[in-house]
Amino acid sequence: MTATNVADVVVKLYSMSLREDITAAQLAARKEHNADKLSTLQMAISAMKNEEIDKQKELTDEDIIAVLQRQVKQLKDANKDFAAAGRDDLQEKNNAEIAVLETFLPAQMSEEEIALEIDTTIAEIQPNGPADFGKVMGAAMSKLKGRADGALVQKILKEKLS
Repeated sequence: MTATNVADVVVKLYSMSLREDITAAQLAARKEHNADKLSTLQMAISAMKNEEIDKQKELTDEDIIAVLQRQVKQLKDANKDFAAAGRDDLQEKNNAEIAVLETFLPAQMSEEEIALEIDTTIAEIQPNGPADFGKVMGAAMSKLKGRADGALVQKILKEKLS
C-alpha cells in the first residue's frame, strides 16, 4: 500500500466529520509532498472558512458538501472555457482538482436512478403538464439534493413532462 492508500484507509476506518476527513487528507498530502492535492484541499478549506464567515456559524457536513459541490461546478464551468480556448493543460489540472474534491462528495445517481425518482415524484404530485414544471422540480430536487446534478434532473424532467 502506498502512503496515500494508507491515509485513505485510516480516514475511512474512523467515522469522522467531513471537515475532519478533509483536514486529515490535507495533512497526508502535506506529508507526501503532493503539492497539487494539497493546493486543492487548501482551496476547499478556504472556501469552507469563507462560507462559515458568511453564515456566521460552523458548517454541518451538509453545508460542507454544498461548498464542495459549488467548487466542483466552478471547475467544470472553467473547463468549458479552457476547452474553447484549447488549453488542455488547464483542463487536466482542473480535472485533477475535481477528482480530489469528488472523493469527499456522496456518489452521484445514474440517469436511470434519477428518472425513477422523478417518476415517483410525478406520481405523487400528478402535474397538469409542463405548466407544473417548477412544482415537480422543487419536489424532485429536495429528494435528490446532493446526489444528482440539477441540470440533469431538469433535462430528464422536461422530457417526461413534455
